[in-house]
Amino acid sequence: MEWYFYLLFALLGALLLLIAVVLIRTLRFRPKAIKPYSGEAVSFDKDANVQAMQTLVRFKTISDLDPSKEDEGEFARLIEELPSLYPAVYEKATLTTFPGRALLYHIKGTEDGDPTVLMAHYDVVSVHAEDWKHPPFCGDIIDGAIWGRGTLDTKVTFHSSLFAVNTLLSQGFVSKNDLYLAFSGGEEVNGPGARNIVEHFKAAGIHPSLVLDEGGAVVENFFPGVKRSCAMIGIAEKGMMNVQYTVSSGGGHASAPKPGSPLVQLSKACLKLEKHPFPLHPNEAAMQMFDTVARESTFLFRMIFSNLWLFKGLLDLICRMTGGELNALLRTTVAFTQSEGSAGANVLPPKATLVSNMRLNPLDNVDDALAYLKKTVNDEKVDISLMMGENPSAISRTDVEGYDRVASAVGETWEGTMISPYLMVQCSDSRHWSKISDRVYRFSAMKLTTEERATIHGNNERIPVETLHKAVEFYIRLIKNS
Repeated sequence: MEWYFYLLFALLGALLLLIAVVLIRTLRFRPKAIKPYSGEAVSFDKDANVQAMQTLVRFKTISDLDPSKEDEGEFARLIEELPSLYPAVYEKATLTTFPGRALLYHIKGTEDGDPTVLMAHYDVVSVHAEDWKHPPFCGDIIDGAIWGRGTLDTKVTFHSSLFAVNTLLSQGFVSKNDLYLAFSGGEEVNGPGARNIVEHFKAAGIHPSLVLDEGGAVVENFFPGVKRSCAMIGIAEKGMMNVQYTVSSGGGHASAPKPGSPLVQLSKACLKLEKHPFPLHPNEAAMQMFDTVARESTFLFRMIFSNLWLFKGLLDLICRMTGGELNALLRTTVAFTQSEGSAGANVLPPKATLVSNMRLNPLDNVDDALAYLKKTVNDEKVDISLMMGENPSAISRTDVEGYDRVASAVGETWEGTMISPYLMVQCSDSRHWSKISDRVYRFSAMKLTTEERATIHGNNERIPVETLHKAVEFYIRLIKNS
C-alpha cells in the first residue's frame, strides 16, 4: 500500500477522533443542577412600601453634566422626607454625609466581623416628557405599575434597601455584623459621592464582606437558545472611554472642494475601526457566565462553548456578525456616538470631530486601547485623543460567603430560577469599591421583561407593584443573613 494511503487513513482517524472528542465534550456539557432554596415567608407593610416609593419618584432628582439643568432643591427635599418614610432607620442608624450628595447609614451589629454594604443611587437621568404616555414624575399607579423616571434605575434599590432595613429594625432585628447603606446622588454623571465613601472606608481600614449595587436582574431570553429565567449577578464591569478623533484643514467654499476633506478622513477612520474590531478576549467573568447559561442553550452553542479551544474563531465570527450583548461580553467595543463639522452647509469644515464611546474588556486597559485605535487608524492626519477613561473593575470572587448570600436571597425570592455570574457591560458606582474589596456584586433585585429593561434611560419607565414587593423581600432575606 502506498504511503499516501497510510497518510489518508491517519488523517481520517484523526478527524474521527476530533469529532468524537467534540461530541463527548458537548454531551457532557449539561445544565447544572439548580440548588433548592427554602426561605421563610417574608411579611411587611405592602401599602407603606408602595406609598414610600411613589413619594420618592415624585422628586425630580435629575443629575446632568450641565449643572444648570439640576435642581438642588429637589435633592434636598427628598432627603428631608427620608426620616418620615424610614423612621426606624433614623432612630437607630448613624448618618454621615459626603460631598457628591452621598449618604452613608451605619447600623451597628453585635459582633466585629466584616460588614455588609448595600449601595444605590437616587439621582436619575433627564426625560423628554412629551414622549411619555404619562407624566414622568407622577408616581401614579397605572395598570398595576408605578410610573416615573427612576423607578427601575435605581430608586427601587434605594428605597427597597431602606424599607427592608426599616422593617427589620422596627421588628427588633439586630444584625450579627455591621450594616452600611451607601447612597450617591450623582452616579449618572460619574459624581464623586461613591468615591468619597470608599475613601472613608479605606482610611478607616474597613473591609466589607459583601458590597451589593445595581446591575443584573432576573431576565429571560437573554442568551441564544436559553428558555429558563436566570438571575444575573455581576461580578465585574467593563471600563469606559470617550475618545475624540479630529481632522483639521484650511476650510474653504464647498463649490470647489479638494479631495480628502476632514469628514472624509474621519469616515475612513471610522470604517477601519468598524472592519477591524478589538480582538475577542474571553475573560473570567464572561466565561463563568457561559459555563452556567450556555449549558442550557442549543446544541450548537453547547458545542461551541464546551470546545472553545477549537471554535473560538467561529465564536468570533458570530459576535462580529450579530454584535449586541454577546459580542460586548467578549471584546472591547467601539460605538461612534457624536460628530461635528462645518457650521454652514456650503462651507468646508476647518475642523471636524468624531466621538466614540468605548467599553473595555476586563483584559484590556485605557492605554492599550488608545494605542490600538491609533495603530488601526494609522493616519497622521487624524488626531486621536482621550476625553475620559476608566479601567475595568477587578473581578470579584464567587467562591466566598458574600456571593453565596446574594445567591441564597435570590433563590429564596425567585424560586427555581437559574443563578449565574456575569460581566456587566455598563458602568456603575460599584467599580470604586473594587479597589478595596473582591466581594463586590451587581444585582438589581427585580425580574424584568425585555420591554421593561428597554425603558431604563428611555421613555415610560415604570415598575410593577409586585416587582417592587419582590425587591423588598430580597433585601429582607439578604439582611437577615448579615
